[in-house]
Amino acid sequence: MRYCALASGSNGNCYYIAEGKDAVLIDIGINTKHVEQRMANVGIDPASVKAIFITHEHTDHIRGVTVFCKRYQIPVYMTAGSYRGSRLKLPENLVRIIRGDDEIAVGSLTIRGIPKYHDAQEPCSFLVSNGDINIGVLTDIGRICDNIKHAIRQVDILLLEANYDEELLDTGSYPFFLKNRIRNGWGHLSNRMALETFLEYRTPRLQHLILGHLSGQNNKVELVQQAFSLYCKDIRLSVATRRQETELFDSQFFFVEKHEKHFVHQLCYQGTIVFPES
Repeated sequence: MRYCALASGSNGNCYYIAEGKDAVLIDIGINTKHVEQRMANVGIDPASVKAIFITHEHTDHIRGVTVFCKRYQIPVYMTAGSYRGSRLKLPENLVRIIRGDDEIAVGSLTIRGIPKYHDAQEPCSFLVSNGDINIGVLTDIGRICDNIKHAIRQVDILLLEANYDEELLDTGSYPFFLKNRIRNGWGHLSNRMALETFLEYRTPRLQHLILGHLSGQNNKVELVQQAFSLYCKDIRLSVATRRQETELFDSQFFFVEKHEKHFVHQLCYQGTIVFPES
């Protein structure tokens, strides 16, 4: 499977996941021009996208949906609450209303909704699978519920929200009502909350952690890397940013690397490989 964050942050979110010729986008919160440019940067053909899945109706997740879906005639899957709250006027033939916990097949991919706590009308995150590898895109999470715990335990690749640093939020310029909205259990995960969640519910199958949806004013890439790097020695750690797409990752790389490490370990154990003394 191939995957990347085309945009991730409070100013716009868009995530690409593909298996062979089957590709989906989760959210389009940046304009179509920027989606197309960032796709071109990593060699993605926009016309290859078979479906768009929307997590909820906030602007940073739907800003570019209307133009993109019309231009490429791509169906848009979202809950009734999200569609109602979005006030989008999409062509009827491209709208697919789903329940928050539905499973949808798109070619060789299965996309499963994960209902969650967030200050939107009927929000859900998504887990995308090809039957062997599971990729979870878990952002905009007010607090950790059983659905989120279950999803994290199943994933091989996890894109997890690390929205704000608690000290930066406390001392920043946001008004009190906005600070409270962010941290009241219906808003977002802090770096600390994301780290605690990762440590408690990760399993040995997890190979790649991507932290995303960073706040522009209340977080920094350096703070996220500092918080997580100590605990990610055995997996790949990436941070998705607001202004630039990540590289186009290939899950095959991680599983080949894991197999090679296991093979070398077995050879060392059997005495076949001897490393020189330092």
